[in-house]
Amino acid sequence: MAFDDVKVENFKVVGTRVKRPDGMDKVTGKAKFGADVVAPGMLHAAIVRSPHAHARILKIDTSRAEALKGVKSVVTRADFAQGLTGGTLDVLENVMAGEKALYDGHAVAAVAATSALIARDAIKLIKVEYEVLPHVTDVDRAMEADAPIIRAGTADKSVPVGMHENVVRYHESGHGDIEAGFAAADVVIEDNFKTEATHQGYIEPHACLASMGDGNGDLWCCTQGHWNVQKLCAAMLGMEQSQLRVTASEIGGGFGGKTAVFIEPVALALSRKTNRPVKLVMSRSEVFRATGPTSSTSMDVKIGMKKDGTITAAEGTFRLQGGAFPGAPMEFTAMCAFAPYNIENVKQVGYDVLANRPKQAAYRAPGSPMAAFAVESVINELCDRLDLDRLKVRIKNASKQGTKASFGPTWDRIGLVETLEAAQAHPHYAAPLKAGQGRGVSCGFWFNHGGETSVTLALSEDGTAQLSVGTPDIGGSRASMAQMAAEELGIPYENIRTTIADTATLGYNEVSHGSRVTYASGLATIKAARAAVKKLKGRAAAKWGIDEDAVFWEDGYAKPAGPNAGQFDPLPIEKLTAKMGSTGGPIVGHFEATPEGAGVSFATHIVDAEVDKETGQTKVVRYTVVQDAGKAINPSYVEGQFQGGAAQGIGWALNEEYIYDENGCLQNSGFLDYRIPVASDLPMIDTVIVEVPNPGHPYGVRGVGETSICPPLAAIADAVSNAAGVQLKELPMSPPRILAALSQQKNS
Repeated sequence: MAFDDVKVENFKVVGTRVKRPDGMDKVTGKAKFGADVVAPGMLHAAIVRSPHAHARILKIDTSRAEALKGVKSVVTRADFAQGLTGGTLDVLENVMAGEKALYDGHAVAAVAATSALIARDAIKLIKVEYEVLPHVTDVDRAMEADAPIIRAGTADKSVPVGMHENVVRYHESGHGDIEAGFAAADVVIEDNFKTEATHQGYIEPHACLASMGDGNGDLWCCTQGHWNVQKLCAAMLGMEQSQLRVTASEIGGGFGGKTAVFIEPVALALSRKTNRPVKLVMSRSEVFRATGPTSSTSMDVKIGMKKDGTITAAEGTFRLQGGAFPGAPMEFTAMCAFAPYNIENVKQVGYDVLANRPKQAAYRAPGSPMAAFAVESVINELCDRLDLDRLKVRIKNASKQGTKASFGPTWDRIGLVETLEAAQAHPHYAAPLKAGQGRGVSCGFWFNHGGETSVTLALSEDGTAQLSVGTPDIGGSRASMAQMAAEELGIPYENIRTTIADTATLGYNEVSHGSRVTYASGLATIKAARAAVKKLKGRAAAKWGIDEDAVFWEDGYAKPAGPNAGQFDPLPIEKLTAKMGSTGGPIVGHFEATPEGAGVSFATHIVDAEVDKETGQTKVVRYTVVQDAGKAINPSYVEGQFQGGAAQGIGWALNEEYIYDENGCLQNSGFLDYRIPVASDLPMIDTVIVEVPNPGHPYGVRGVGETSICPPLAAIADAVSNAAGVQLKELPMSPPRILAALSQQKNS
């Protein structure tokens, strides 16, 4: 799509703060979330989970549970499909353990009973005989020569010869001459950084209702991608995909954590054995122990800089543990690390490492926040060493249109410089600091992508529209889709109803992730609306007896293109749709594609923090997000995404972490012990929306949901380090870590 084809101004609905269509249902309780779905005669399920981090399963005795009154079925690994390979086998291994339990909380068996209480009692009666094996939960320790092997033979061909078997994937990219680049620098800094695994913090635990009968099934679940659920569950149950219909419920938060399946195949297997609906709801403790958090990391970053602030070379090594299965986003970490900068000599390496933890899942820009923490921290150290302004250095080295990215592509039109200049001009950057406070800055980057997308728009006889999309609404997409459709049709926003279709009523749609929905589903919505408009123009042309090309569409009316086309009164949409049954039939627009014009996204954050050096307590006192949205379809939603990413970043930087004991068992599997930020922990998060249109979208849209979590870790670390007077290189920067760093500095 040429940039000249992108609409950048004169919008009527797009860019306005319309009411959210799901707001009333959600505040009144009408909206149906995963745990709200019920069915007559349904059973309740519970899961037996391993108490060991690593153990061979020798025997499972289910007889006492099966004998308990009210128990209707028990399933183990034997009740799932055999002969699966590759990624699907990995998913099944995670859903239900086979020969070994690979982490604390790994599912081993499941029960369906007439009540939730009976199901919970029944799982206590299942006796599992384990052979406890050595375990490892730390990424660096997992790569050492004597570390226990978690899953032998899992590594792919990318892994260099001689690596430990726990290293299962390897990434390397870059360009230029690294050694020459470092030789040209006036200052070179190399540091190691660590981050702990963190939870997405969604409000709603995973829940589903499965119903199987006559070889066909229905599944209702809270998910970010029900076509993915359909594909994986069908494979694990040995079904054809067409035999399983999946409906996405409302979702109480996901942030990437609900792009995978954990309990859905179990509920389906239990339902198949009982021929009754089965409901399965995770407890909060189960969510922490057995679903996917982020990866923990260990990272080495080396950057060289001249006295004038020019970056001459950069190198990063990023080690990520992704739990007991391949898939840690190390390639994203490596590729995002240096993406904001135009660096002549650059290299990045990534390692995907197994550990005895749950399989990691996506969390807003998976892998990128950790990379930004390490790289941006070193850049800030260099600025201090050379007495240079942080934002000026970033502007000097910023990626722009025509820059060759560190991992290969050449950037099209991007908005990093614009975010930096907006941050530089913002009052926050020049505001005075109080005693005990420090200021930090950071940039961040995320790819965005397209993905398989299908949309249908059907017009009603009264001129309103029904829009069917296949991407669950996790960030306001019902509103943004309706706004874009209204813009094209020229009708009020309120006259469009957006529905999330199930897997039986629309073509395949990729998961709602990767900041793709407003871009990809939005593009498809615009194209579907334009297809409907073309049919409307055709009906008007037929009524007037003129060529379709002689009709144009404006503000919900068909109009003759000019005096030469004829003198006709404009026809409103409702008059054309009222007669569509007799003028050619229903008017429907449809579009399906895998869009490839997703624009990358950059952000710059400014943070002020204060530190109590006596207690190690930290507080973020001011926060400003500046981010390129391409085009803000709904500014309120965009600001909410900016603020949400920053809030989650504050938690990640200061408090949040998975804590395992010496036995590899999770010690803080609930929000009382796993501390996410509450309202009193947060300042007002100010936002600045920058709009540099993406040439790959008809309205210039870029994804906004993920980039906002990339800069916070580094920006907050910079602020806290400046306030404390000591460089902090491990997250979270909890009071004990701050006090330990201060003590080490005092004694050195």
